[in-house]
Amino acid sequence: MWREPGLSAAEMGRTQFETDPVIERNEPTGWVGWLLFAGVMLLVLGAFQAILGLVALFNDGFFVAHRGGQLLVRDYTTWGWIHLGLAALATLTGIGLLFGQTWARVIAVILCVVNVLASLVFAGAYPFWAVLLIAFSVITAYAIIAHGREVAEAYDI
Repeated sequence: MWREPGLSAAEMGRTQFETDPVIERNEPTGWVGWLLFAGVMLLVLGAFQAILGLVALFNDGFFVAHRGGQLLVRDYTTWGWIHLGLAALATLTGIGLLFGQTWARVIAVILCVVNVLASLVFAGAYPFWAVLLIAFSVITAYAIIAHGREVAEAYDI
């Protein structure tokens, strides 16, 4: 039977109602590992994108061309700057994701969707690699969407 806390305290000999402070805190789940994985992978992606961009800027002959003589782009300088921009975006997003920032979670999900679409394009050439990247992107996007707040709560942001 439910009783009033003040009445129960009086019956136990206390003149005043006292409560112990209760700190309610949910423990982070294992999905935080996927969020940290996503943040680290974005940092690695940023480093690889930067290397690719610098190679495109300083060594045009590095890229293998198809039968027609062109890769998919005509201007390697533009290609290099695009990759340097993607490197900066991925690096900043990875750092933000490691600290549980909301803007980083939004951009990371967008990058996951772009990665799925890019992997579908290369599925004919590298099917195993494409399926693996799609699976990682989908799991990472789920972790970011469903459990992204847990990293921020762990930092008390």
